[in-house]
Amino acid sequence: MSEYFDDVKKYDSAADEAVVTKIVKHLGIALRNRDSANVAASDEKELDRVKTNWCEKKLGVTGEAADKAVAAVAKAMAGDRSKSRVTFYYLVAKELGKLQTL
Repeated sequence: MSEYFDDVKKYDSAADEAVVTKIVKHLGIALRNRDSANVAASDEKELDRVKTNWCEKKLGVTGEAADKAVAAVAKAMAGDRSKSRVTFYYLVAKELGKLQTL
């Protein structure tokens, strides 16, 4: 668990460990596979899955707001070759102002 929290803290020094834990639990089995534990920000289908499964279904945000949040996080994490799914989801939720609803 601490490796996920440490990765999130690279982007948000005031990260909430309880929120990170909730995201890890939400992702569950997906984190066991190295490929699914990361977000391929260069793959449009992958970003669409993030918008559908995370933004819409979990956070209740659709359309342009979801598009902008995912794009902003992809840009912020551009220097990170392996974009942790936990960190990506945390930052999208933060971008949308939804951390407290998790």
